[in-house]
Amino acid sequence: MTDPNHYPLLILGSGEAGKYLSWTLSPHYSRVALIESSYLGGSCPNIACLPSKNIIHSASIIHEASSSNLLASQMKIDMQTIRQRKRDMVAGLQEVHRSRFAESKVEVIWGRGVFVGEKSIEVDTAEGKRLVTADKIVISTGSRARIEDIPGLKSAKPLTHIEIMELDIVPEHLIILGGGYISLEFAQAMRRFGARVSVVERNEGILKNEDGDVVVALKGVLEGEGVRFYTSAVVEEVSGIYGESVMMKGTISGKPFELEGSHILCATGRVPNTTGIGLEEAGIQLDPRGFINTDERLETSSSGVYAVGDCAGSPQFTHVAFDDFRIVKDALLGKSTIPNRKSGRQIPFTLFTVPEFAHIGLRQREAKVQGIEYRLAKLPMGAFLKTRTLGQTTGFAKALIGDEDEILGFTALGVGAGELLPVVQLCMKMNLKYTDIADLIITHPTLSEGLVYLFQKVPAKAS
Repeated sequence: MTDPNHYPLLILGSGEAGKYLSWTLSPHYSRVALIESSYLGGSCPNIACLPSKNIIHSASIIHEASSSNLLASQMKIDMQTIRQRKRDMVAGLQEVHRSRFAESKVEVIWGRGVFVGEKSIEVDTAEGKRLVTADKIVISTGSRARIEDIPGLKSAKPLTHIEIMELDIVPEHLIILGGGYISLEFAQAMRRFGARVSVVERNEGILKNEDGDVVVALKGVLEGEGVRFYTSAVVEEVSGIYGESVMMKGTISGKPFELEGSHILCATGRVPNTTGIGLEEAGIQLDPRGFINTDERLETSSSGVYAVGDCAGSPQFTHVAFDDFRIVKDALLGKSTIPNRKSGRQIPFTLFTVPEFAHIGLRQREAKVQGIEYRLAKLPMGAFLKTRTLGQTTGFAKALIGDEDEILGFTALGVGAGELLPVVQLCMKMNLKYTDIADLIITHPTLSEGLVYLFQKVPAKAS
């Protein structure tokens, strides 16, 4: 007789990799169950990527109308309507996920799951505690926003990316801790809604890992829209409470500073959801930062238990979690040769400010540090003629080319920059030469047409 609490495959968490594993592998296993405590489908469709881009789009519409003097005299920001538009989109995505789980016959167990043994998880459900076991387990518990250990910060009830998208008012003065991707996207959006925005960053500049020309250009755009930046800042104390008044005190380059605002947004990185779920009971080892250690197949130190996505220390992008799904899918299907492995992967990304910032491969700063020779092609976005029809010529694109005419890296700062990545990425993946793009016939006028002009500017090899 089949044990109703035992499954051939059990997945803890329904994020990108977890949900696709459950849907895809359900036909291959007699029973598949997935444990979820909050957001079916994970953070991306509910509280992160897609909702934030919805908010950013609303801000862009307002900005474009205002900049073009279209309806400028009638403009009124209604944050309740903006929030409802986002909520409606999320509700639609939730229905899609419910349908997919129903169609796949995956059993969803609602509740918080905690390991109590090597392949045993106790789930705190609405009906009481339930012990489930499995032959194979995949951990897909994701990550959460980091709240820095600064005196008074937690008492001030700071916003994270979740709460800021639920505001029904425009903050009078939003102070953002951190100068990374999440910070800059919300800084621009909230400024466009009409908030005063101040970004406080501990490093010498924003986007600490990026090339200087990108940082200078993007910072200039945001400053031009009214965002203020405080870099080399050490925050020593926070007082007050969000929605009323918050005061931040510390030093900037060693000199005292104070900054008062109405709201604080914490955007200083993310921490893995690996504490308090009994990983030690299952013999699952963590790295010093709290991420789950895995091998090239994303298998943990406990045989037959895998970890995917943010909790496994993978680069924190939904598209990387999807690739984690492919790696573990192949492993669980018993493929002896697995082409998808976690090391050596291409990791493209796009920052969804306006203009967008997109990148794949080697950066100039990295090439210089590593002593890698390269030829540089660089072109203003105005040379991508489609941008002129849109009236959005800000930015540039650049490519690093190696001795064998291979593309080492590509960066674009401009309208639709993220849409330019796949063409270049495919060439890099297939080990094609930059001339394969330079010789293409690409439809005019499209943004990707500009790639031909960019790669035609690659300098000749030194003789």
